[in-house]
Amino acid sequence: MGLRDIITGRHTVSGPAKQDRLFAITTAYVTLQAEHSIEPAGVAAIVFQALANADFESTLRDMEDVVRATGGDSGTSVTSENDEYGYRWLVLRNAGEGGAIEDLAVGINAVSSSIETAGYGERLLCAVFAFSDHSGAAGGPAGGLGASPAGTGRKVYFIYNYKRGYWYPFVPGNGDAEKPNERSTERELQLKAQMASELPIEPELERWFPLWGIPI
Repeated sequence: MGLRDIITGRHTVSGPAKQDRLFAITTAYVTLQAEHSIEPAGVAAIVFQALANADFESTLRDMEDVVRATGGDSGTSVTSENDEYGYRWLVLRNAGEGGAIEDLAVGINAVSSSIETAGYGERLLCAVFAFSDHSGAAGGPAGGLGASPAGTGRKVYFIYNYKRGYWYPFVPGNGDAEKPNERSTERELQLKAQMASELPIEPELERWFPLWGIPI
């Protein structure tokens, strides 16, 4: 899956620098939309290693309540689930204009800040923002490998690694049902070139860890 590898980042970015890098997605999506026909899907998630203790679970419940309460005005909903690898996905959805990237980023940051304040910052793994690629590039919806049903676009994810303080694109699937755990590295490198001036992109390609079975 790659999540275990994310934990082994060589350095940790904290404080204002971490928030600035996370919020870079709130301006980068404008370029994705306007210049590359990549639309926000209106959903994002924060992934972490949950702890089976009362304090940690209480922190999460309190934070979920806050996000749900504040999200009522922006239309943001919150759900959570555990995956087969034992990681917790806290999923935020917003049907607002432009996928309401700003609201999603604020919610994700609120959750991560709460976890860090409670002393569990080392449990944070990554934030994942989902997009739909309508450009037809690299075998996308315009035809060819990885094409999605008409009007839906091909799934593209931008992943923020909390340990590293960098983003990287992840484009799963190549249209081969017999090889579901494959990625389009060609499209990912195209996105790197297109967005390097907008997002702090992870410079070490071997750290672009794939996340299979993303529930968003």
